Amino acid sequence: LQSKVGRYLSSEENPFFPDKLPASIIPPSKCTPVLHPAAECVNVNEKILDVYKKQLLPLFCTDQADDEENFATTASCDIQLLQALSRRIHYGKFVAKVKFRDCTDQYKPLILAKDRDALMKLLTFEAVEEVVKKRVAKKAFVFGQQVTLNIDDNTKEAKYKVDPSLVSRLYDEWVMPLT
Repeated sequence: LQSKVGRYLSSEENPFFPDKLPASIIPPSKCTPVLHPAAECVNVNEKILDVYKKQLLPLFCTDQADDEENFATTASCDIQLLQALSRRIHYGKFVAKVKFRDCTDQYKPLILAKDRDALMKLLTFEAVEEVVKKRVAKKAFVFGQQVTLNIDDNTKEAKYKVDPSLVSRLYDEWVMPLT
């Protein structure tokens, strides 16, 4: 349905199964493309899905395979999380474009030489990445707590839906490198 109404016509959206999508009934906009054609076709969703299924789910989930009542809700949450991860990671294309515009003279020789390592070094600001990891851990700490109305429960050590250090690790090992 989302494909039919044009969701994936936007540079900001990347489908997980592009070969299985119906055509859009909405005509493409006549706007000038924002990204270079090579960047426009970058889609790492296959890798995101693979990492999600093989590495992240085992970290997040408990073994409650018999709990069939939650399958639909869980699938819906998985879709929302995968789309959010995809959007966050693919925004890197737009960030790279801005960085390229700011320092074209530094990027062009590296692009022409196809020097991926030097390009990544130029693109990456380690101090910013450290701040991001701390920020997401803090958000998980604040917003990921199990809150109860029982006063006795709230005086004990906090319980988390997901360990805040795991969220920081998610960004460090998967989100930022894929971006």
